[in-house]
Amino acid sequence: MKSTSQNTTAASLSQPAARTLDVEELSVRYGASLAVDGVSLAIEPGEVVALLGPSGCGKTTLLRVIAGFVRQASGRVRVDGTPIDHLPANRRNIGIVFQNYALFPHMTVAENVAYGLRARGVASAEIQSRIGRFLDIVQLGAFRERLPRQLSGGQQQRVALARALAVEPSILLLDEPFAALDRNLRLDMQIEVKRLQRTLGLTTILVTHDQDEAMSVADRIAVMNKGKVEQFDTPVAIYDRPQTLFVNGFIGTTNLLNGKVAAIDGGSTKVKLDAGATVTLLTRPDIRPGSSVLLSVRPEQLTLSSTPSPSAWRVEPGLSLPLGAQLVHEARTIDGANLKIVEPRRAAPVESGRIYCTLASDAHPSLFPHSTS
Repeated sequence: MKSTSQNTTAASLSQPAARTLDVEELSVRYGASLAVDGVSLAIEPGEVVALLGPSGCGKTTLLRVIAGFVRQASGRVRVDGTPIDHLPANRRNIGIVFQNYALFPHMTVAENVAYGLRARGVASAEIQSRIGRFLDIVQLGAFRERLPRQLSGGQQQRVALARALAVEPSILLLDEPFAALDRNLRLDMQIEVKRLQRTLGLTTILVTHDQDEAMSVADRIAVMNKGKVEQFDTPVAIYDRPQTLFVNGFIGTTNLLNGKVAAIDGGSTKVKLDAGATVTLLTRPDIRPGSSVLLSVRPEQLTLSSTPSPSAWRVEPGLSLPLGAQLVHEARTIDGANLKIVEPRRAAPVESGRIYCTLASDAHPSLFPHSTS
């Protein structure tokens, strides 16, 4: 049974209803270059969406347009169907947590949390109520009189989060908020932010270049490259069914094998691999008989054996490295492709002699035209 204090805290977490956020054909120019190129996203109420991609792909610029810090060249941003492009940043009711936290060093924790509320003209009694409420939510109620320099990195981040939440925003934006934290603390804060987001029901956008972070925190991920969104989907769909070769290579680890389409029969495509085997895969509409293709297969979708077959190809084994409960094997195909194969550490060892590689029975690798970029 929950204690009375826990019930009181849960009751105090009521927030305005979660909002939809729509980005429509948004473009941003810096001189002659397009930093964001025709991006459209429809984000559901209470959803966490990660903007994921390499440095310079446009994800932070897109976030700053939504926040009101950068003006777009074209396109529109809507909250609950209403355009907000004409509003300055301080009138969009959007909370933002920056990578460097942006705390005022001369202000106490309580004063930092109160800053946005005072700027909005909130009454003093309500400010004090919200300071206490949101510092309790981020578990820093006992630190209200400390200065930022007296806090750890994780505690400073919690203060920045409390300050963003205290204004009761309709949308929460997180700009690389975990980048400055060590690995263990980063994981703790990811879990904490996810818990708070779920409790408060906030529509949230997270900018990150860390794929593991995006995969664990987000409901959906927008993978960006050169100002465009290449795929917007669930983490599982992006990992298992990447739509482009860029997404395929950026998310997770993969092996690429060259081949040629030998035949297409309905929903099945037979591919003759340069590595020396013929495999049967699901058909893609942009694949034609005789065309050169790339087969992308995750390390866990491959197995090693000493048994030859038409669908197995000969490999020269390399190092085997233990990684927790798994073994990572290196191998090289006859056409020079380097492979990584992941198997359970307790799997039966492959007998010495000729070693073959094949697709696991439940594998569904991806196929791409060789010309895909």
